[in-house]
Amino acid sequence: MRTPQHTTATDGEFRALMSSFPSGVAVLTSVGPDGAPVGLTCSSLCSVSVDPPVLLACVRSASPTLEAILAYGGFAVNLLHEDARATSELFSSGAPDRFDRVLWRSAEDSGLPHLVDQAHTVADCEIHRCETVGDHMVVFGGVRRVRPLTSAPPRPLVYGLRRYTGWPPR
Repeated sequence: MRTPQHTTATDGEFRALMSSFPSGVAVLTSVGPDGAPVGLTCSSLCSVSVDPPVLLACVRSASPTLEAILAYGGFAVNLLHEDARATSELFSSGAPDRFDRVLWRSAEDSGLPHLVDQAHTVADCEIHRCETVGDHMVVFGGVRRVRPLTSAPPRPLVYGLRRYTGWPPR
């Protein structure tokens, strides 16, 4: 039996690896302690379970948005459509006025902010559990409600190889 090596990939090697694995783009939103909306761009999102419906999102541990998500007990996953690159960049910039620059509304039942013009679908989640891994927290969200925002088939925004693209047509 071969003994595994105990070296660690460099930051550059790891970033190159992950940039070659394209992902959809989402904006996670929640509500801060002052009642104001908060949010960040997230491409570290995946399904965990269908029964019950659970997904996970990985968020930088030092993020003020993560702090708000944990305090509120839930978050919305806004899956961005192919024309929402500017929104992805805005919510990854940390600009304090980001919610003043996009159309959003608060969901009646959850109170979570939905990006109504920039997302093709929104899922409202409540925190199922959390686990710290390195400099990020893995937040498991129990999906309570899914809202398609368009009747057309979704055309998601995709990020990989350090660039954005839309999902290719059939």
